Amino acid sequence: MAFRNRLHRSELAVPGSNPRMLEKAPEAGADLVFLDLEDAVAVSDKEEARKNIIHALNQYDWSHCSVSIRINGLDTHFCYRDIIEVVEAAGDKLDTILVPKVNQPSDLQFVALLLEQIEAAKGFKPINLHALIETAMGMANVEAIAQTCPERLEALVFGVADYAASTQARTTSMGGINPDYLVLDDPDAEGHRQTYLGNQWHFAMSRMIVACRAYGLRPIDGPYGDFSDPDGYLAVARAFAALGGEGKWAIHPSQIELANQVFTPGEAEFERANRIVSSMEEAASEGRGAVVLNGRMIDAASIRQAQVVIEKMAQIERMSGKEAVVA
Repeated sequence: MAFRNRLHRSELAVPGSNPRMLEKAPEAGADLVFLDLEDAVAVSDKEEARKNIIHALNQYDWSHCSVSIRINGLDTHFCYRDIIEVVEAAGDKLDTILVPKVNQPSDLQFVALLLEQIEAAKGFKPINLHALIETAMGMANVEAIAQTCPERLEALVFGVADYAASTQARTTSMGGINPDYLVLDDPDAEGHRQTYLGNQWHFAMSRMIVACRAYGLRPIDGPYGDFSDPDGYLAVARAFAALGGEGKWAIHPSQIELANQVFTPGEAEFERANRIVSSMEEAASEGRGAVVLNGRMIDAASIRQAQVVIEKMAQIERMSGKEAVVA
């Protein structure tokens, strides 16, 4: 389905209990905005947040971004009312629904069944799903979850904070480094040893990304809690991108441009992708099977990667009203 190919470089979290932030969200510059009914909303504000979100979906112009809601967890009594009330009143404005704490395939199947009935009753187009992988059980079942609801499931999101709590990991910041997660090299002649920090979330990120790529989903990284630390945000985002990730949450508007920067192919990368495709086309026209660029053999995997980069840049340019230049 073509609509699954939308951009996910930056995903802005907006509390449903804050009307002022809801009003500003459509023009914030994020690829996707998710209106939050879960963690960012106090229990006493849940019902009012639903009303605020319904108003925002129906009254504001969301044409410059994709729009989603994060419902409450399936282990709460708020969940079914979130789905029914918001989707019945504004489901034609929604692109996706973000389901928190997905532990097993049946969690998504429950949400999908409710959506199917509401869509049939209201005549709405199908709404896609994003699944938050933020528990030990969810990570243990991530491959099975990735294969669930293939006509709806669009992305998996790594929720580092709840995942840390679920696994009882020792953390010092949401999504940041832990100075205890390190290795030491061998002592030098004077007995001094260098310290090398590691990323304690590397395995979890890698496993989720592999599950996504195996089953055609988008891997998204969750929050980085210190929005006064842009360098820390960039470092975490770049590490996730290096593993194959496609985007990252922004819990503050200042993080949107950082995410867009990291997950937009650089000019050199785009130019190289164009040269690879051009060399491939030239070789094909001359009846040559092998493609050589700058003295290096280009294989089929390199060509597929180049095509992905070119398509992503075309999406970005279409979103900004420009046209990507393809050699």
